[in-house]
Amino acid sequence: MSESLSYRPAREPLPDQEQKQAALSYLNEAWAEARHDGVDGDCLAQASLFAAFAELVGTYGEDAVAKFVEGLPGRVRNGEFSLTLARQ
Repeated sequence: MSESLSYRPAREPLPDQEQKQAALSYLNEAWAEARHDGVDGDCLAQASLFAAFAELVGTYGEDAVAKFVEGLPGRVRNGEFSLTLARQ
């Protein structure tokens, strides 16, 4: 006899902003562990981007993701992804 297992969240889903904060915390922990194990930061970044884009393409499709990434150069230049901002 086989028993079917179903996924049940331990609690109600978190609001979107809290989910993003939790996800970032998990990623930061995984990143720190990989760095501790000697994985190069550039390799981590490229693998992370690949995994992120693959997830987005799987969810939204190639055209939607391509449109999204068209705006990334300006966001990068505007400092959205900089952890330390120069104060003038």
